[in-house]
Amino acid sequence: MKFTVLSLFPEFFESLDHFGIIRRAKDEGRFSLEVLNIRDFSTDKHRRVDDYPYAGGSGMVMTPQPLDAALAGKAHVIYLSPRGEKLTQAIVQQLSQWDEMTLLCGHYEGIDQRIIDRHVEREISIGDYVLSGGEIPAMVLMDAIIRLLPGVITEQSLTHESHNAFLLEYDHYTRPEDYDGQTVPEILLSGNHALIEDYRLDQAIRLTLKRRPDLIEEGIQQDAFNQQQLKRIYQLREEDNS
Repeated sequence: MKFTVLSLFPEFFESLDHFGIIRRAKDEGRFSLEVLNIRDFSTDKHRRVDDYPYAGGSGMVMTPQPLDAALAGKAHVIYLSPRGEKLTQAIVQQLSQWDEMTLLCGHYEGIDQRIIDRHVEREISIGDYVLSGGEIPAMVLMDAIIRLLPGVITEQSLTHESHNAFLLEYDHYTRPEDYDGQTVPEILLSGNHALIEDYRLDQAIRLTLKRRPDLIEEGIQQDAFNQQQLKRIYQLREEDNS
């Protein structure tokens, strides 16, 4: 996967691939990253990249010339924007199949609409809130995609993660067995793998019903659950409502 990032503040990305899974994936050649400074493409003698909006309004708008020059020849342009479609694991899985993408980080009140019309393939938001720029959303998106690239994380680990099967992930415990009076659930110490799987499924369903019932509804609509999962969903939902 080749990532190209266009930003007014390239320094944001200097430490992105220095730690943990992302660093290992970079060292193994799973992805490459190029960060370009949008100001370098400005023809203005002061490298200006913004101007006042037509018809008035608050703030400034990023001008088309430097963006148009920076995006020339770039593939699969994604504009990180609070008005974009909300990022989900399903979208991350789709994007992880691409060979390359260009991430455009906006600032101020946004970018000139003509650049969106000319270059942008998708607008993506990481949530229902507003940040000061697109750099952090771009890093969030890259992190989520890199984790799904072949060889970065084992398939088994990915299978049980939150959102991958329209369920949030079950609780986790590690040593010691008793920490300051709080003990690990006995079933996890039983060695009975079938019972443990059932317990973890119930944990995941209960947590999702409590925090993200919309995920379960979406999974039902998409016929994503097997018969065992559906049976437990309806049983646990009825218990919660009783």
